[in-house]
Amino acid sequence: MTRAGIVTVAGMPNVGKSTLLNRIIGQKLSIVSAKPQSTRNRIVGIRTESDVQMIVLDTPGLLNPAYPLQHAMRATSLNAVQEADVIVHLVDALDEGASASFAEAAGLPTAPRAPMLLALNKVDALSNEARDRLRERYPQAHLISAATGEGVDALLAAAEQLLPESPFLYPDDEISTQAVRFFVSELIRETALEQLEDEVPYSVASEVEEFREGSKPVYIRTVLYVERESQKRILIGTKGDRIREIGRVSRKKIEDFIGEPVYLDLWVKVLSNWRKNATALRRLGYQLPKERTQ
Repeated sequence: MTRAGIVTVAGMPNVGKSTLLNRIIGQKLSIVSAKPQSTRNRIVGIRTESDVQMIVLDTPGLLNPAYPLQHAMRATSLNAVQEADVIVHLVDALDEGASASFAEAAGLPTAPRAPMLLALNKVDALSNEARDRLRERYPQAHLISAATGEGVDALLAAAEQLLPESPFLYPDDEISTQAVRFFVSELIRETALEQLEDEVPYSVASEVEEFREGSKPVYIRTVLYVERESQKRILIGTKGDRIREIGRVSRKKIEDFIGEPVYLDLWVKVLSNWRKNATALRRLGYQLPKERTQ
């Protein structure tokens, strides 16, 4: 009998959820950044091995929201937790103040219904003595390094045993349910995160307006939105040097992802205060909790 189901990876911002998803799938699907809150949507990866299929969900960090975009991000995470057959609560092993209680970390009154696996990430940066202390403190936890792969196989084996018996939910050669243009948009935003400092990266949204798969090279028109004219000037740079560099690096990433030459037509526009505007957020594909849209 085969097993199949949803494994949701959830936790606080910057604990390594995206790195873990990429490690599990064996291919980069989630953008990875040292800046917290880089994941804004749930990312779907599909891992099919032998008689087990995992639909793995990478989720935005469970932060205390301060404005509508963060409310949308938190809602996305909690919805993925509710849908899960298994939850991997990912915790930064280097953060001594982090809570191992998912309900406490997520600010929930009760624990979710799905079985929970506690995974302490980034143990590659710990000494043997520090690891021993963690094992003693959290005897049921999985000590892992999403960056190196250490301990990930054991975590996956534990998750597999908790999945329900079920036929595969997707063809066994699929790695995601999301469209290529979604990942293209994310790769461009990742490049902007890498090259911008301070507040500007958090004000950048990426939207693919046109994607001509039949053209040679593949033509992709994308708009990077920012909230203010001053941010637009920063993103464009002196005589357009920064946006050209973002385009150059993004194009290489996209070509590696789709395996074809790409012509990237990149634009920068102002969408005033889009992170706090429900209409703008819906236009960009974010779903706000119902109480936030009234």
